[in-house]
Amino acid sequence: MRSEEHAGWERDFPVRYLLVREDIDGEGEGVLWGRCAEVEGLFTDPLPLPREVLTLRGCPRGSLLVQAVAAGAEPVRLLGDGMLSIEPEDPSNDGPARFWDLEGTAVLAQWPTPGDPGCVDIVVGTGVREDDFWGGRRLPSSPRFDLWFPSIRGDSPSGGCRSVDGLLTPRPRRPTRPVQLIGCEPAAPLLALLRRPLPQQGDPITLRCIDRHGRTMTRHRLDLDIVEARPSVLGGALIDVTVTDPGDDRPTLAARAVREVWSDGVPTRPGQWARFDAEGRSAWLDLTHGGPYGPEGLSGGTYHLDGQHVTDRAGLLLALGEALLGPGANYGRDLDAMTDCLAGGFSVVPPFTLVWHHADIARDALAGHVLHHCGGLSYFELTVNLLREYGVTVELR
Repeated sequence: MRSEEHAGWERDFPVRYLLVREDIDGEGEGVLWGRCAEVEGLFTDPLPLPREVLTLRGCPRGSLLVQAVAAGAEPVRLLGDGMLSIEPEDPSNDGPARFWDLEGTAVLAQWPTPGDPGCVDIVVGTGVREDDFWGGRRLPSSPRFDLWFPSIRGDSPSGGCRSVDGLLTPRPRRPTRPVQLIGCEPAAPLLALLRRPLPQQGDPITLRCIDRHGRTMTRHRLDLDIVEARPSVLGGALIDVTVTDPGDDRPTLAARAVREVWSDGVPTRPGQWARFDAEGRSAWLDLTHGGPYGPEGLSGGTYHLDGQHVTDRAGLLLALGEALLGPGANYGRDLDAMTDCLAGGFSVVPPFTLVWHHADIARDALAGHVLHHCGGLSYFELTVNLLREYGVTVELR
């Protein structure tokens, strides 16, 4: 973000947020709607979804989903968060797909599908949220049900089924939690919106969180459907704006402490992420996008990974990015993105040597993080294999 965004502020407290109408593709500077000293209520842990019971009818026995939950020595019962879609066989005639988020999914029971020995019915307990933004309301005439669970498979469907009992039912609207833009200096587009009679109807805009240098740390979508303004508690000509239904794109409470570290700029000391828990480390990993990049296609040399604090997936990715590119750098948000980095671009690329110190810490901590679509390997084993497959010499110490 350009330094001009701070010009003319001349107050004792900094600009920490920008309201920007961005292009559809997110490119360019966008149109400035306002500058804010603070946003209250932005950081919040999502309310858990009400628990529901769904029955997945006719799941093929050959799918990874059925193989994971089938009775055996160690059947998978906790599938975690996932997604379910109803895809039309012919999108041109049957309309758009429909999508549902599945939260904290647990397997309650499973049995052979009556009359079809090649399929299984699976009963799950889960939280259900339909994605109204992408989906249509009409059920396709020839629907295909697909299920995604990252705990079983990455970016491809884990399995499918013929139908889902309990899915297509009305659900009450969840309560909204307002966001307050504190110390807001509105630009002309926001002033025009505020002059409209209630309820206002505004298109979504982007809330950019910036550091003290004016660099954008991260972005959030903010729905300006209903807003109210009053003189700011910070005085002057500023206003405080309440957005009563801001949408669901909200960082967790754990992300707030992480943002405070990054507010001084991209971290320059190694290991600052280590003190955070899994949620905080995930938030730290999110902020590494757009961080410092290394020379394009740099190869050769020896790099040292400090594994003392690699106790979860995010910690592994943070330690790897820090070892190869320095503090605040990113070498992939997940294993797929890591593969892209290994294949080339603005990063260190093989061949090179990675000396992984205290590797037993990650091996033990991630032993239970098994990826069933990758031969039952743990996240640690798969990472090491991936590095070696692309020509990295990995020394585990």
